[in-house]
Amino acid sequence: MVRMTREEFETAVEDAIDEVPDELLDLIDNCVILVEDEPEGEDKDLLGLYDGVALTERGDLWGGALPDRILIYMNPTLRMCRSKDEVRDEVAITVVHEIAHHFGISDERLHDLGWD
Repeated sequence: MVRMTREEFETAVEDAIDEVPDELLDLIDNCVILVEDEPEGEDKDLLGLYDGVALTERGDLWGGALPDRILIYMNPTLRMCRSKDEVRDEVAITVVHEIAHHFGISDERLHDLGWD
């Protein structure tokens, strides 16, 4: 398990977001990215979660909804990694993975693309 402050972890998330091309970030619509300590539910090893309606599933009547959320879970990430560099790498992968879900890209397609 890696020891990291909340501030260090949030910086890793911010750095990961900064690595996403601006052209993609500009297309993200009504979505916030948040850091949480632990996932809710039974899967305590979950690193991230997209909670919302993918852009590809929003119809003409979609609107006025609360923002979608991308949740990046700090403690499971710290538990699975062995170094701060590994945490930063895993956070970057998780951020891209969850942003992909916002664009309607499935886990299967991400696997095919090498984003496990």
